[in-house]
Formats: sequence, C-alpha cells, structure tokens
Amino acid sequence: MNTPSVGGVRYDVVVVGGGIVGLATAYQLTRRRPGLRLLVLEKEPRLAAHQSGHNSNVVHSGLYYPPGSRKARYAVEGARRTVEFCREHGLPVLVTGKVVVATSAGEVPRLDRLYERGLANGVRVSRLGPAGIREHEPHARGVAGLHVRDTAICDFAAVAATYARLAAAAGAEIRTGTAVTGVSPGPVVHTGHGDVRTRQVVGCAGLHADRLAALAGAEPGVRIVPFRGEYRELVPGRRQLVRGLIYPVPDPAFPFLGVHLTRGVDGSVHVGPNAVPALGREGYRWRQVGIRDLAGTLAYPGFWRLARGTWRDGVAEIRRSASPRLFAAAARRLVPELADEDLRPAGAGVRAQAVTRDGRLVDDFLTVETPTALHVLNAPSPAATAALPIGAELAGRVCARLG
Repeated sequence: MNTPSVGGVRYDVVVVGGGIVGLATAYQLTRRRPGLRLLVLEKEPRLAAHQSGHNSNVVHSGLYYPPGSRKARYAVEGARRTVEFCREHGLPVLVTGKVVVATSAGEVPRLDRLYERGLANGVRVSRLGPAGIREHEPHARGVAGLHVRDTAICDFAAVAATYARLAAAAGAEIRTGTAVTGVSPGPVVHTGHGDVRTRQVVGCAGLHADRLAALAGAEPGVRIVPFRGEYRELVPGRRQLVRGLIYPVPDPAFPFLGVHLTRGVDGSVHVGPNAVPALGREGYRWRQVGIRDLAGTLAYPGFWRLARGTWRDGVAEIRRSASPRLFAAAARRLVPELADEDLRPAGAGVRAQAVTRDGRLVDDFLTVETPTALHVLNAPSPAATAALPIGAELAGRVCARLG
C-alpha cells in the first residue's frame, strides 16, 4: 500500500489506546486486512492498565440492556465469542451462570421486567422461587430470582494481552509508554516520542476518549465523568458462601448494578462495586485528585444536572464508601450469613461514563467520526465482554474507508 509518512514512519491505521477495546480492534484489523501497517499507542507502561485491568472480570450475558441496542446485541454475541476465545487460547474461563435476587416483594415487578428484557435479547434466563435460589446459591436468600445460564468469569487482562500478542504476531506494532499529545490534519499523530502520519486514526482512549476526540478535531458532544467502583473481598475462610455470581435487582433510576458478589477464576470472591464520583479520571482512591479532571467535571453543566436527579443515591454510595459496616450490610441483603468481619479491602476501578450536557448518562456504546478518524466515546460495561464485536465493527468501518 502507498501510505504517507512523517520522518520515515508510515502507517495505514493508528489505534490510540491499549485497553481491551483498542487491542480487540487491532486484532480484528489484522484478521480482516493482512499486511496492514498498524500501530497501537498506549500512554501507560503496560497494556490494560485502567478499566480493562480493574473490573469484576464478569462475561456479561446481555440481560440488562434495552432490546435492539448495541449493548444488547454485542453483549450476547461477545459473551459467546469471549468464552470461545478463552477456550481456544487456553485462558482461564468458567461459565458459572448467575443468580439475580429480589429481596423484597417490591422488587419483583422490576425482576419480571428484567426477565422479559433478557428473553427479548435472546438470553437463556429462567425464573426462580426461594427454593430455586437456594439450589443455585445455598447461602443466598430472596423472595424471587432469575438464573442466567450464560454468564461467565474470565481474566480480561489476560484476554487483552492475548489480543495484543496475536495482533503483534500478524505484524502490528504496539508501543507502550507513548502518550498522544495532539492530532493534526493529515492526520498526523503527535506523541512525546515523535510524530506519526497515518491514513486513519481509531480512538479507544477510555477515560480520556472525549479529550482525544477533541484533539483530533471531532465534536464529542459529551463529557467523560469518572465514577470509582470500590471492591471488597471475602476472607478465604468464607469464600464458600458464594458458588458463582449473586446480583441484586438493579434500580432503573440509578445507572449501576449495585453491590454484588462475584467468584473469580482464581477462587477469590469480590464484593462490590459501589459507585462514587472519582476525583480524577485515574483516581482509584479518595486521595488521588486530578485537578484538571475535577475542575473539568465541576465546570460541566451536565454533571450538575445529573447530580440533581441522583444526589440521594450518590450520598448513599459515598456513605457506603466510608463505612465498611454499610458496605457489608448491602451484601448481607443477598447473603444474610455474611458478617462485617468477613470482608477485607480489595481494589477499585474507575468507569469512564459519557454524560450529555443536559445531564443524561449515555446508555449505549457511542462513537463519533471525522473523515480520517473513528472515536469510541462511550464504552463502559459490558465493553470488555463486547470487545470482539466492537472491534469487528470498527475494523470493518476503517477498512471500508481505506478501500
């Protein structure tokens, strides 16, 4: 191919972002177009350093998402393909299924709507009574529940690393420790290690997706607002309380799934996450404050409009963050035997959530494009599950542009 160059460096496509979506896109590009001159740039010294390496490692089935949405379609397809990919490449994966538990009669109508949504999305889901809940999860208690057969657990950091390895084996270059500082017409991608000219840019920058899009001349139309999800884990002697995955019925007025219990492929059991505003886009602890990030969030009208509608839930989440007792109480609604001392601190993740100026959380995957770039602006959970179909879509669109 005849590709333009700066300083002798020539590429057809530059993917910005070495998380699971960027790496899945690179992998899909090498499969679709062998011989493509492809470069992946990651600002951190390692791949999958943020959302892809700080999550619950749940392969979601597609239960929660509006029928017909990209999230629904890609989660169902992605769950199947992720499990197949892990098995093909010898990566740890377990199809555990999960139980969604209604702990009161008031939650049953929402559980019923969730059941109908799952059926509409093609998810293998069945209703449970109290005895059925105990059959799947002997220590869980509820008035009604759902059993979701196709939910699985894996190691998404290992999956991302395998996408990278396969892309590199097919000729892609992957550079870590290389931050993008700007994008000029051409396009020319500016980095701290020199400039790169390419024919197409694919932005998969996660927590910084809106900033990258703006640098490249696109109008994001949304702002990334970071939310931290904090986890605790069961002490080893109490891990038998959870066989697989136990979830509450989500509150449709709050955009997160609530505290749940998740067994990992290594046998550990994580509890969480809660959802609190992060003080920086990479603010994994309260003391990690990003001044620029925080100032940008506080200056954004969409944040305050969102806060007006969700402040009560937000205050409850912050109290739970500060109180191990309240955190344990949330989990105890699902597993009554769980005691405060059964939990110990674990890690945290930061979710990149796109918010519109009128205060709406963007619910589906969102991309924006220019003639020479595609940018993924919103790819929260289940993006790791859906990475292969998202990558396939992006690869197809880029290859059509290349001709």
